[in-house]
Amino acid sequence: MIRLLLVDDQPLVRQGLRRVVETSGRLEVVAECDDGDQVLDALRRDLVDVVVMDIRMKRMDGATATGEVRRVDGPPVLVLTTFDDDATIAAALHAGAAGFVLKDAPGEEIIRAIERVAQGDAWLDPAVTARVLASYRRADRAAPAGLERLTPRELDVLGVVGRGATNAEVADELFISQATVKTHLSSVLSKLALRDRAAAIVFAHEHALLESPPQS
Repeated sequence: MIRLLLVDDQPLVRQGLRRVVETSGRLEVVAECDDGDQVLDALRRDLVDVVVMDIRMKRMDGATATGEVRRVDGPPVLVLTTFDDDATIAAALHAGAAGFVLKDAPGEEIIRAIERVAQGDAWLDPAVTARVLASYRRADRAAPAGLERLTPRELDVLGVVGRGATNAEVADELFISQATVKTHLSSVLSKLALRDRAAAIVFAHEHALLESPPQS
């Protein structure tokens, strides 16, 4: 079971989310918070695999709370947002969110996003990704460079990861093992000074690396 912490200042939203995710039989809500300033205390009390975090709350917004979770090396954060919240989502990505999903997305998509984030992947909702990444780039005054330091295979891996593929999907497309994918991706993050997989996806979009690599 994947253990969840739900963070949202609306009780009805939390109740609806709990009902949606627990229908899967693979996800369990072990704790809830009604604002971002309660998250760290909840993580100290309960063993959590993924934090599902609202972006807009009264006392501490989701981006700030995400930064606090990452500061203590807490579990990955999946941000819940609305369709028109680009700049705030971008701030959450800067703070270290593993991805974002729309609040009104189908239940199956929310469940899939949580499972992907729990596995160490990123999830950027395709409905608003292009706009969000534009906001992300405008806010990023020190975008990493260094493509010339990547090997051809690392570029291949980065390009496929940039399309939102899991490690297993990257391995299938490039005809390599998942362990090799992990090695290449770790090297990419190190060489480009990128914090995580979500940042790698942003980088791949910004540098137009999403074309399919040649098959071999």
